[in-house]
Amino acid sequence: MAKNLEDITMVLKDELMSKHTSFKIGGKADYLALPRNVEELKEVLVWCKKTGTPYFVMGNGTNLLVKDKGIRGVVVKISDNFSDVSVEEDCIEAGAGILLSKLSRIALKHELSGMEGLSGIPGTLGGAVVMNAGAYGYEIKDIFVNCMVLNEDGNTEMFTKEKMNFGYRETVLQGSGKVVLSVKLKLNKGKYGDIKALMDDFTQRRQAKQPLSQPSAGSVFKRPAGYYAGKLIEDAGLKGYRIGDAQVSEKHAGFIVNLGNATADDVLKLIEHIKATVYEKFGVQLEPEVKIVGE
Repeated sequence: MAKNLEDITMVLKDELMSKHTSFKIGGKADYLALPRNVEELKEVLVWCKKTGTPYFVMGNGTNLLVKDKGIRGVVVKISDNFSDVSVEEDCIEAGAGILLSKLSRIALKHELSGMEGLSGIPGTLGGAVVMNAGAYGYEIKDIFVNCMVLNEDGNTEMFTKEKMNFGYRETVLQGSGKVVLSVKLKLNKGKYGDIKALMDDFTQRRQAKQPLSQPSAGSVFKRPAGYYAGKLIEDAGLKGYRIGDAQVSEKHAGFIVNLGNATADDVLKLIEHIKATVYEKFGVQLEPEVKIVGE
């Protein structure tokens, strides 16, 4: 066994996580591992297990709030080294590191429908599968067939739709320590023009309503049954409310944006303030959708 992580894969020591999250917030990770292939990834997980080092797996860091003191142990980043794609009739098999935006364009090219509403989600396919990402009435589970997963022993296993236990923004893989390697999706044959028109429509809606030009982690809260989080927050008078450089977006109250130098502490205080205010005014408990990690 390799004595050092550096002997296995590319490693950045004491790496600021603010460089790796869309929020542009986060303290240092002890180690950020950037495996180039499945073999290296396998060795990293086995090394972590044997040395008793905690590890955390991330994709594009678009739904992630890393706390100010950072993350102990190893952060394993699944990037575009894992982005091979093969298309067979109406099925697409793709590596977990591919961005949904890129995969949607490949589906469009092959005149395959079913990803239109997911095309604007900024994350990776692996991240989207683990949290059952969705938008505009589309969810990953609707097109999911199966995925290949690597566990901490370095063994691969296949997860079928049944085994995934898909829920609203959750699956059995969340917090499991297992890493999605590749995913098989089943789409529907469609017409290029129709698919593109839908994708363009969703893109325009996003650009009109969401603060895409400012650092954020997307929707901060899950949608409470019978309500929209953004609407509740706006109705509570919190649009534009800020703590430090963390602000409830003036464009869409469901988003918290980083005005420049926001800390995770600012964001966490703002989240708590939003939750307390919405509960006090409407009796609705908001639950964060953004994943909060670190210390």
